[in-house]
Amino acid sequence: MSMDTIDFSRIPLAGARVLDVGCGEGRHSLSAAFLGAGAVVGLDLSARDLATARQRAQEFSEGQGPLAPLTFLKGSALDLPFEDHSFDGVICSEVLEHIFPYQAVLKEIVRVVKPGGWVALSVPRAWPEKICWALSDAYHEAEGGHIRIFEEPTLVRTAEQAGLRLTTRYGAHALHVPYWWLRCLFGGDEAASDAWPVRLWHKLLLWDLLKAPPLTRTLERILNPVLGKSVVYHFVPEAP
Repeated sequence: MSMDTIDFSRIPLAGARVLDVGCGEGRHSLSAAFLGAGAVVGLDLSARDLATARQRAQEFSEGQGPLAPLTFLKGSALDLPFEDHSFDGVICSEVLEHIFPYQAVLKEIVRVVKPGGWVALSVPRAWPEKICWALSDAYHEAEGGHIRIFEEPTLVRTAEQAGLRLTTRYGAHALHVPYWWLRCLFGGDEAASDAWPVRLWHKLLLWDLLKAPPLTRTLERILNPVLGKSVVYHFVPEAP
């Protein structure tokens, strides 16, 4: 349905009440609602992104049928407006690299997830990200852009200190790495998307998304463990 980073087949989603922290335009919220969650709340600071998410939810429900109850709220990941242990699962995908006190976000996530629940986090993989930063300042200096590169031991250690235990990790979106390298090579800003190599690779990504041909799906599956643009971590809360 959408270009999910989180692999929902690895998550006990059926009937779960799910929070999507930093939901953006709602891709993971919509997928969770479509794939069997009991209820989904998407939270973000951007009113514009939330408006897009609501529109997408309306369009999808009109085209595909009713979704699980789905709510989009404006709010901060640093101060989640929910009671303790309110959710069976929490998603936080491609968010922590944008926030200075990310440790506080992890603590808030641990606070609102139920004992026995699950947490799925994703951040950009360090070494492809370092190449993007080296090629273009505009890539990470844009307003709301990436402010840090996560080395895996640091993120996992901080999550464990917040009260989480790692259960699995995997890569995602390997075919997107050359696209971002090309964008950075041509300046890293929005204008870079007009360069013909960038446009050509973008067409490849759209074709892959829409058609899911075996060639590109197999290639990405092989490359994801080492080249995936994102690394996804699944955690469970430690017993109190």
